[in-house]
Amino acid sequence: MDHDAARAFMVDNQVRTSDVQDRRLIHALGATPREAFLPEALKPLAYVDRALETGAGRWLWPVRDFAKLAQAAQVTAQDRILDIAPGSGYSTVILAQLGAFVTALEEDAGRAGALSARLESLAPGRAAVRTGPLKAGWPGDGPFDVIWVNGSVEVVPDAWLNQLAEGGRLAAIVQERGVGRASIYTRAGGRSAAIHPFESGVHPLP
Repeated sequence: MDHDAARAFMVDNQVRTSDVQDRRLIHALGATPREAFLPEALKPLAYVDRALETGAGRWLWPVRDFAKLAQAAQVTAQDRILDIAPGSGYSTVILAQLGAFVTALEEDAGRAGALSARLESLAPGRAAVRTGPLKAGWPGDGPFDVIWVNGSVEVVPDAWLNQLAEGGRLAAIVQERGVGRASIYTRAGGRSAAIHPFESGVHPLP
């Protein structure tokens, strides 16, 4: 399979057609091999328009949903980012190309170790892996300009919002009455308010 051609087709037909215009984001998506984040049996499906399970409770999102939420988060080159539950690390590698530095948080030590090894080759010097409860975030590396949540949630914990810097953004899919809504929470004056730019069916974060 020609993964490079499939990646270019994905960008042209799943990203650009979804009103994603951020050139830095488009370049990162076009330069990052999605197949590197999947089990061997799923590598041929890396560029199809569907969610793919990378491990128990972790999913590679359809690129349309990922790209639209990433664009809405407005990541800048100066941003420090917390990436919650990145699984195999696709989100971490993309965000590392957009921001200044990424802290990737996983609960399971084995999963965190595998992620750390992958990031050494795909995002050298741009990300670090931490191990701890997802709900607690990682205040030791905060405050963060961007917090990214890999999976839909019913409630956004206060601990996450409290780790946002002034003007920081938290990007998540929030489930409300069975409907997933992309949500961007912005911190201002010690409080957070959200906008909901589109609907999404991203799998729940356990």
